[in-house]
Amino acid sequence: MQPEIGLTDGPFNTKYASLAAIGWHLLHNQTLQTFEEVVCEAGKPDFLLSTKLVQVLCSMFAGCEYISEINSRLLTETELARAWGFERYLEQSSLASCLNQLSRMNLTQLEQVSQAIWRSHSRSLHHDWRGFMRVELDLSGLPCGKRAEESEKGYFSGKKTLQDAN
Repeated sequence: MQPEIGLTDGPFNTKYASLAAIGWHLLHNQTLQTFEEVVCEAGKPDFLLSTKLVQVLCSMFAGCEYISEINSRLLTETELARAWGFERYLEQSSLASCLNQLSRMNLTQLEQVSQAIWRSHSRSLHHDWRGFMRVELDLSGLPCGKRAEESEKGYFSGKKTLQDAN
């Protein structure tokens, strides 16, 4: 399936188009296959453990803070599911029980998988350290706009920065 991104009035619109593109890239880059290294010790599952773990990862990328949000946010997103390589999203109860059944060995395997993905996609690991790496941090504590998404006043210790100072 080649991804096709555009605006339509069709029945398969999604608000997760950018997430679908990321999922398609990770699927065809075979990055998601590393989740198959996490081996399930239980009997014959209805879905592979790797599929469930990828769906949990995708739900985190979609902004689900809790597993229970998957049913309301992602259950109807069939096109997003296809972009990530599965037919549909599983219900949150199935994913929650999967996470509850993970053993210490599974968690160790999952940690190794996440490190392997990080190593293959990390720009800092591949950075030429003979030169500089620029990292920008905003520690000014200046207020952001009133309409900024999920913005809130934070805590900054020490001297407060006056708004006229900058």
